[in-house]
Amino acid sequence: MIVVGVDGSRAGLEAVAWAAKEAHLRDVPLRVAYAMPRWACEDQGGRYASVATWMREGAATVVAAGLDRARREEPEVVADSVLLPGDPRAALIAASEQAELLVVGNHEMGRLRGMLVGSVAYGVAGHARCDVVVVREAPPMTLGEVVVGVDGAGTGENVLRFAFTEARLRGVRLRVVHAFGRGPHEFAEDRPELERLRELLTGWRERHQDVEVAEDLVKGHPAEVLRQAGERADLLVVGSRGRGGFAGLVLGSISQAMLHQAPCPLVVVRTSPGTPHRG
Repeated sequence: MIVVGVDGSRAGLEAVAWAAKEAHLRDVPLRVAYAMPRWACEDQGGRYASVATWMREGAATVVAAGLDRARREEPEVVADSVLLPGDPRAALIAASEQAELLVVGNHEMGRLRGMLVGSVAYGVAGHARCDVVVVREAPPMTLGEVVVGVDGAGTGENVLRFAFTEARLRGVRLRVVHAFGRGPHEFAEDRPELERLRELLTGWRERHQDVEVAEDLVKGHPAEVLRQAGERADLLVVGSRGRGGFAGLVLGSISQAMLHQAPCPLVVVRTSPGTPHRG
């Protein structure tokens, strides 16, 4: 199942549209989720009964719009909706326990770096129990490429598994990007860095012979290199690579940067030890 969070915004509906298409590709059901205060979900009487009723009616309108968008995008996908009690971040993280993919919209809230991504997207990308897709706005046309970022520290198998699977499902090329250092540079074919990259991909190529793979070894800041690669992609895939209980530490610097800068839908794949991977 794919779970997509909505909140009545345009970004939420863009997330629904993306999630419906992904559910069609995977042949799985879609659940449209809306979070609201617990008291409003549960209150059936008392002093604030009328306010709770008004909030539930508003929530019903939001999820109905989400379901309508999903069914217009992919009529054959089985879709339902759910109201989640509590803070949106905590509620969606809890909902991710039963999901293979959690999809949220990305709200651009201002020009300061810390405000370029909505708190819900930032929070769930750091803590969800499944892989997370953050959708600011899907490309207006299919560009025919999935991009995955790999690093010299050893990219987790979950990241490459997700990227190869997505490329196969979509029938598009997979571009594997390894960036290091700073500044432009031309690499010879026999450079050790390129050989290590090809060695990393050998087994994956053998298991996914139906996927066209392109290798990019680029000297430059990884965040900027991936941002530029994402401009030509339908999907950008990165790993969490972080450590610790705070969102910033769980995510790691590159995935954090991509949450702010990715020009296409971004997948943050769970790579923490002991974290379950679905799909």
